[in-house]
Amino acid sequence: MTVRRLILLVAATLLVFAATTAFCADDKTITESQIERTAVAQWDYMSPDESGNDAFDEVWDAEGNVIEAGEDDIVARVGDPLEGWNRFWFKVNDRAYYYVIKPVTEAYKWLIPEKPRSWVRNFFNNLMFPVRFVNCVLQGKMFEAGVEASRFIGNTAFGLGGLSDFANDLKPTRDISSTDEDLGQTFGAWGIDNGPYLVWPVIGPSTLRDTAGYVGDYFLKPTSYIHPWYWSVATSAYERINDLSFRLGEYETIREGAIDPYVALKSAYLRMREKKVND
Repeated sequence: MTVRRLILLVAATLLVFAATTAFCADDKTITESQIERTAVAQWDYMSPDESGNDAFDEVWDAEGNVIEAGEDDIVARVGDPLEGWNRFWFKVNDRAYYYVIKPVTEAYKWLIPEKPRSWVRNFFNNLMFPVRFVNCVLQGKMFEAGVEASRFIGNTAFGLGGLSDFANDLKPTRDISSTDEDLGQTFGAWGIDNGPYLVWPVIGPSTLRDTAGYVGDYFLKPTSYIHPWYWSVATSAYERINDLSFRLGEYETIREGAIDPYVALKSAYLRMREKKVND
């Protein structure tokens, strides 16, 4: 059996297992703590920002209750007409995370030391330079675009192709941290409305605007041009697994007190995205 066939067999097995678990599991056998576990969808959105605050800071009050959305709050302004669809995929993603993604990531974290994983994270962050650079330009953020270009050149030339964050290792007197721009934020900066809230399988929480941005960003990602297509998918999946390995357990802790994890995640996502657009 070739290596390619072996990889495809493993991937197919995981997909079948996840689908079987998601659709066939008896709800009565699943404990409340399992239902509240974070979905695979959440790992791209819920990590703390540079100040150490996470996206849930403005979602719960001191007693752990979800803060009611005010009239001008982004959560109140964004409709959820497809709530049934969204809750269904939220639950599927949640179970896929608990039964497949998290165990795979735990095994990966146990097998690969932190230093090599940080090199991989640096490499992929450097590789995604086109997404950040183009969206900085489209938003008129020329200084940030210059920072991105300088970081990419420095890290690629002197950081072993991006394995090392050479730019930050120099300890510059002015902050030259990488930005986090994407096309969804660009659309928001242009004044385009969010549209309805959506939850997609694997991709997770989104809006109509962010979904269009996700599709546009796909064509800016170098990994999208890897052929054949399944190697491109595998590369993107590996990037996300490696990134998640640094944040395992984070979301379970954050969501411990959530009465309705779906509502908490929706509120956190929408407020986090609004904050990014307004930065």
